[in-house]
Amino acid sequence: MNSISANKFRDNLKSYVDQVFSEHEPLKVTRRKGEDFIVLSADDWEREQETLFILQNNELMKQIKCSLETHKISRGYKPNTGEMNEILDI
Repeated sequence: MNSISANKFRDNLKSYVDQVFSEHEPLKVTRRKGEDFIVLSADDWEREQETLFILQNNELMKQIKCSLETHKISRGYKPNTGEMNEILDI
């Protein structure tokens, strides 16, 4: 994660905000008092929240683990042609 001073951030606000959006990387802004903060786009923040929700949900993690195991041995569910067309929006 890139880090800049609050003064530099303030002086170049638009360019740093554009950078956060284009690179999808948070930006750490440091202050002299040590009260740092992070600049992050709303979409990226929501994506992070969804990831945290899944990682904290034991049942979902068990389902993912089971799915990975069946995928490795090619024993998972195989959709038929109609289902594949629907998934691929054909």
